[in-house]
Amino acid sequence: MATPLYTPAAHEGELYCDSLWFGADIVTMHDGRYNIVEDGALAVKEGRILWVGPKHQCPDFITEHKTDFGGGIVTPGLVDCHTHLVFGGDRSAEFEQRLNGVSYADIAAQGGGILSTVNATREATQQQLFAQAEFRLRTLLAEGVTCIEIKSGYGLSVDSELKMLRVIRELGATQSVDVLSTCLAAHAVPPEFKGKADDYVTLICDTLLPLVASEGLADAVDAFCEHLAFSPDQVERVFDKAHSLGLPVKLHAEQLSSLHGSQLAARHHALSADHLEYATESDVKAMAENGTVAVLLPGAFYLLRETQVPPVALFRRYGVPMALASDANPGTSPALSLRLMLNMACTLFRMTPEEALAGVTCHGAQALGLGDSHGTLAAGKVADFVHWPVKRPAELVYWLGGQLPCTVVYRGESRL
Repeated sequence: MATPLYTPAAHEGELYCDSLWFGADIVTMHDGRYNIVEDGALAVKEGRILWVGPKHQCPDFITEHKTDFGGGIVTPGLVDCHTHLVFGGDRSAEFEQRLNGVSYADIAAQGGGILSTVNATREATQQQLFAQAEFRLRTLLAEGVTCIEIKSGYGLSVDSELKMLRVIRELGATQSVDVLSTCLAAHAVPPEFKGKADDYVTLICDTLLPLVASEGLADAVDAFCEHLAFSPDQVERVFDKAHSLGLPVKLHAEQLSSLHGSQLAARHHALSADHLEYATESDVKAMAENGTVAVLLPGAFYLLRETQVPPVALFRRYGVPMALASDANPGTSPALSLRLMLNMACTLFRMTPEEALAGVTCHGAQALGLGDSHGTLAAGKVADFVHWPVKRPAELVYWLGGQLPCTVVYRGESRL
């Protein structure tokens, strides 16, 4: 039988909390495992979990707000640790073209591909970008997301990247969700810098990142290390500048080929390396030694019809935490369901349901540097949790499509 994780001190012989939640099995996700507390209870005070454990062991808290779930399970709030929700336009027409046999090269020659998103993003106002991103974000929130990372990377100019980052900050200030902002200016080489990628990296390092840091617009810096984007040497320049400004780093690595970008990320103690279909054993070993989380993105794998799967068995062997994310973006993963990613990770990557749920809770939080405050249900952590009317955690992975009805609690308050 599980025991309470924390017993608060009495105040003049009485115990107070802002709210008490009970009547469901609590899936704590401690140490990346379900670690279920049957018929559990959660006490919340000032937006934090004050006590969690079996209901029959719960102290006699004094509170005016009690909720009996009447069955089901409670999980930590879901964490989507890799998204590109802010962008202009959409690429559904290109998606249809590809399915009708038009090559990516032909689409690019017509002005399509990532540059079409760059042009639409540059042309959109900050208000237009906010409205479009808010719609996408609300769809994810309806499925239990309480913490999300959003990247820039479709502006590819100083002004447009700053515009995107301001939209991300505005989303965090206006929605009931923790929003972390990542500067991904090193996402692609902009058209005006064609053949001059080093010059663009200089612009990022000497002009953009200092502005981003001075305005507090980013919580981390990302880059895309790939033959069609930036070399390891160019990425290292970006990382060195980020470190000098006190910003942690992360990296898109080993998605389409093996450049050992994940080893570069690990050397820089990156929060995460993401995609990783072509990661080698030496890459995985470096990540394990330096505490870098593997973020797997089955949505992009699925839409691109990839066949090279990430080395899940190696991540297990070396103890590298595996996070999952939607990678919501207009080109390769127009995904607005994090729960669907759980099923994809299990069917496409052969992860277990327990690993998948850890990927969007404790390991997702770790990939954002929030492992001490988010991702598990324990005393002292933020009171973000979701009640699901299901019998067991695997049901969250099992159902394909549709929104399971759920009650989302963010910072101790029901989110309507």
